[in-house]
Amino acid sequence: MPLIETSAFLLLLWALIGYALGSIPFGMVLAKVMNLGNLRDIGSGNIGATNVLRTGNKTAAALTLLLDGAKGAVALLLARALTGSEDAAQLAGLAAMLGHCYPVWLHFKGGKGVATFLGLMLALHWPVGIGACLAWLCGALLSRISSMGALLAAASSTFLMLSLGAEDALVFGILLTLLVFWRHRANISRIRAGTEPRIGQ
Repeated sequence: MPLIETSAFLLLLWALIGYALGSIPFGMVLAKVMNLGNLRDIGSGNIGATNVLRTGNKTAAALTLLLDGAKGAVALLLARALTGSEDAAQLAGLAAMLGHCYPVWLHFKGGKGVATFLGLMLALHWPVGIGACLAWLCGALLSRISSMGALLAAASSTFLMLSLGAEDALVFGILLTLLVFWRHRANISRIRAGTEPRIGQ
């Protein structure tokens, strides 16, 4: 955990900025702009890239993935650049994740945070981010289950931080991992039951 060097006012400000950035529902915006229908009425009803893919529009899904990842990364990198403090950067990143998962504009019913999580890992410490992305890819390809990739990426991030020199972000990483697992609790139940949809279904 980094030293608390930033004033309480600035920490609150960056938490609000991070939340505002994270709460932008890019999946819903793109679906509306590209006339793909209401994501709440499609597939799982989720606002993330996996559900956007269920519309059949791969371009929209890819853009959602990139933009959802970017909003977390931008929040963290902006706070780091403008304050020079890692405490503000990590708080802004955590707030962005919360904004994505619980956006006030959507009555606190947002996405599951996978793309935002990966974007945050890349911005935080790129070797950890690359490792988490590879873990997601391996999990998703081997199981053909998107949520399995997400859970593997989140679970591996703690070990990646410990082995790749990002120990000062360990608390941040654990909080994000717990949030990813919490948001995937229904998926975990379906994986155990063997009823979780596979990629392409």
